[in-house]
Amino acid sequence: MKKEIFEKKAYDPFEFEEKIYNFWIPYFKPRGKGKPFIILIAPPNITGSLHLGHTLQNVILDTIWRYKKMQGYDSIWFPGIDHAGIATQNVVEKELRKEGLTRFDLGREKFIDRVWQWKEKYGGIILEQFKKLGLALDWSRVKFTLDKEYVAWVEKAFLDYYKKGYIYRDLRPVNFCPRCQTSLSDLEIEYKETEGELYYIKYPLKLGGFVIIATTRPETMLADVALAINPKDEKNFHLVGKIALLPIINRELPIIVDQRVDPKFGTGILKVTPAHSLVDYEIGLRHQLPLISVIDTQAKMTDVSEFSGLDYLTARQKIVDRLKELNLIEKIEKIKHNLPVCERCKTELQVIPSKEWFLKMKDLAQLAIRAVKNKEVEIYPAKFKKPYFDWLRNIRDWCISRKIWWGQQLPVWYCQNCGDEKYVVSFKKPKIKCSQCKKSNWQRTEEVFDTWFSSALWPFAILYYQKEKKWYPADLVASAREILQLWIARMIFSGKFFMKKTPFKTVFIHPTVLTKEGKRMSKSLGIGVDPLELIEKYGTDALRFGILFQMSAHQDLRFDERPIDQGKKFLNKIWNAYRFYFLTISKHKVLKENSLSSADKKILASLKITKNFVNRKIEDFELGLALKRIYKFFWHELCDIYLETWKGETKNNPQIFRQVMLESLKLLHPFIPHLTQLIYFSFGQKKPLFFEKWQ
Repeated sequence: MKKEIFEKKAYDPFEFEEKIYNFWIPYFKPRGKGKPFIILIAPPNITGSLHLGHTLQNVILDTIWRYKKMQGYDSIWFPGIDHAGIATQNVVEKELRKEGLTRFDLGREKFIDRVWQWKEKYGGIILEQFKKLGLALDWSRVKFTLDKEYVAWVEKAFLDYYKKGYIYRDLRPVNFCPRCQTSLSDLEIEYKETEGELYYIKYPLKLGGFVIIATTRPETMLADVALAINPKDEKNFHLVGKIALLPIINRELPIIVDQRVDPKFGTGILKVTPAHSLVDYEIGLRHQLPLISVIDTQAKMTDVSEFSGLDYLTARQKIVDRLKELNLIEKIEKIKHNLPVCERCKTELQVIPSKEWFLKMKDLAQLAIRAVKNKEVEIYPAKFKKPYFDWLRNIRDWCISRKIWWGQQLPVWYCQNCGDEKYVVSFKKPKIKCSQCKKSNWQRTEEVFDTWFSSALWPFAILYYQKEKKWYPADLVASAREILQLWIARMIFSGKFFMKKTPFKTVFIHPTVLTKEGKRMSKSLGIGVDPLELIEKYGTDALRFGILFQMSAHQDLRFDERPIDQGKKFLNKIWNAYRFYFLTISKHKVLKENSLSSADKKILASLKITKNFVNRKIEDFELGLALKRIYKFFWHELCDIYLETWKGETKNNPQIFRQVMLESLKLLHPFIPHLTQLIYFSFGQKKPLFFEKWQ
């Protein structure tokens, strides 16, 4: 680019930004020079499109990538996408419904082919959108969690865990989505505040009298196997050891003591239903209670009662009507409570027993706890350490299997003659005979891994070749707070278990982008902001400026479009400042290097102070404060004061003028990369600006 570009009085980002980005692409690869600085991307779902959360997270990382590159590090940042099992399957099933089809009409093989077609057409859209942000990703190393090499790592992890006794199969209650037809972990649940009823039901005592139980779900009472009281509940403790009778069915229910009972809920007496409550299941294990299921995977009542085949809501009403007939309803209160729903399809979840594969978490959680306690991993801001530790200290075993079709199949083979009671864990189809039927008739399970089991291996599963192992562990990963447990904690214990090292050194939990009024953004509610529309309106550099200018490392970001417009004006200020420089510098003779005017000395001192401040704030992830200081320096100290001293006769040193303008470009570059690169070309340079030395 020549200086003639400055013939235009206003900067046009739409003329240059894409060209600049295409120029950079070959230089995003690691060069093998300097100490590596490795950044992990949070691989977006193939169902995803760019939103402001992605924008903030990745602009933060890109700013740090460029800053570290200019410090002399060999910055490395690999792109990738996640197959997003349930989310992607849902999207394709919606498309099928438009054709009047279900996945079962196609069958597993044809359905998987259909998902791959969808992935090839739409799966990479978000990565293309990442290019719009100017991200310094090494596009020669795009990874996908269904790549052959990646899947091999996931299967290997399962086998390693299994051989060491960490993985087991069991019939246990799980969170189950009737719409997605799969189990979900606790972390994949949303809670929706809903108006409901709290039913106070009389349970007859065998020797006469009643106890009253409060429940929001009368339909589950048919699976009750006991009643329980907290040991500190003096009001009800006299009931311990007595026998109650389950209304309608008349099953005998022992009244037991357990510390998990909340004495403040309802009447303080808990109906224990191990098949349909995770808390009750734990109580049932301690007291060796049976598991009776009355709700199936379709959220319908099972054939253990006269309400068989009814959906749970219809059954609820009929059970309540029957209890009223028997005069066993004490009262019904209107309440507001949090209803658990699937985070993807928003269907109300059921807790039902299901045979699933589980990962024992006690020892693994300790690996993750010690890694942060011993400062092998730093979580920043530090306030997020508490929820991290709290979750790990109260963790349940992880259900890692999903009963869907899209994803990485478990390396498990069931005997077709004997059913799923007989199985072999193996990479390949077993050649051995079944111990029961003495035949070798094995069929691989259709069950797939929980997507997060796969994602937990991301830092090392993306390193497909031996020579790439040098890029483990990474230096930095940024994360939204809602995946601190889902992803960050799981990557930490996976890295410690398989690689004997933590997968990264620093975790930055970035702010959540909220509306100006402080609400969570939502496209469905019409309060979302599309960053692509902002790029079309203002350009990428202005968007980057606007979102970073509002950022604090410690507070959520209430998004305002005005700083983006401010960024657009700042870009024009930068443009005109360098336009002035190139028109002015040619008119002045080179002076001796030590010939400095007071204006030269003052701007050099200010530049040094600014650079030191910016260094500290970038290292502390306070990019908003860093950018505000650069803005103040460039607009007021450089343009309003120093450039004014170059109008007319001056004793200023042209060499200092050139130095200050080049150093200012370097300061601006991590935040405003495209425009600064364009201007850098005008200095006669042909390389990327991020190859310049920061100091």
